[in-house]
Amino acid sequence: RWQKVLYERQPFPDNYVDQRFLEELRKNVHARQYRYWAVVFQSGAVVQQLCSVCVFVLTWWYMDAGMLSPQGLFGAALLSSLLGYVLFDAVDSGAGRWESGRTRWADLKSTLVFAAFTYGFSPVLKTLTESISTDTIYAMSALMLLGHLIFFDYGANAAIVSSTLSLNMAIFASVCLASRLPRALHAFVMVTFAMQIFALWPMLQKKLKARTPRCYVGVTVLFALAALAGLATISSVGAVLFASLLLTISCLCPYCLIRLQLLKDNIHGPWDEAEIKEDLSRFLM
Repeated sequence: RWQKVLYERQPFPDNYVDQRFLEELRKNVHARQYRYWAVVFQSGAVVQQLCSVCVFVLTWWYMDAGMLSPQGLFGAALLSSLLGYVLFDAVDSGAGRWESGRTRWADLKSTLVFAAFTYGFSPVLKTLTESISTDTIYAMSALMLLGHLIFFDYGANAAIVSSTLSLNMAIFASVCLASRLPRALHAFVMVTFAMQIFALWPMLQKKLKARTPRCYVGVTVLFALAALAGLATISSVGAVLFASLLLTISCLCPYCLIRLQLLKDNIHGPWDEAEIKEDLSRFLM
């Protein structure tokens, strides 16, 4: 009788298997079953970040066209930051702050240092790219914002995810665009607003998503509508295309993912590589 061993000589060829070989065949052992609305809920992170980029570009366009003053933007951003700061602590009743050990005085000092540093270097930011053509600045900014979207942490455990790289690319794009604004005050407000929308806003959204899912869905929908309304004031065609993109990501892509799961045909059996499940850490001492 044939045995599945290599240390004994048997009257069978090396590639011989008997009828029991396929008895251990298993299909789609690790296939995940997705629910449509759960996938739609998770896609909100992508929608949020696309809308953040859209709102940032719209804000820059309004300031460049003279339709939005830096004082007005700074006041609105400061008010929204204060509301978001209060909401950030109110969502979990301050449990996250208590665990981290960070005080409000430390947050205030960090904010003042960042604001003072940015304001002091705003003339440098304004003249930093004077020797570079405007077309190159726009191309670099678009590339950096695209990289920000690619490397952003949407909650997936993947090697391409890098929150630091994503934030740095967004700030680099904001510095490039701010250098094309009329005055140094415009550059200061633009970089400050970029930090708020690309660094602070995702932190609040992650906490809302984990603590209050319904509130997170409502904020996502309102934010998307605000971005579409702002884009419609500039280009109705762009607003329609952007709305189509958001609907595709939030509705069509989850449907395609669930339908494609039915086509999976991964097989597992005795031909797979051996898996050592015993704890061998004692041999590493």
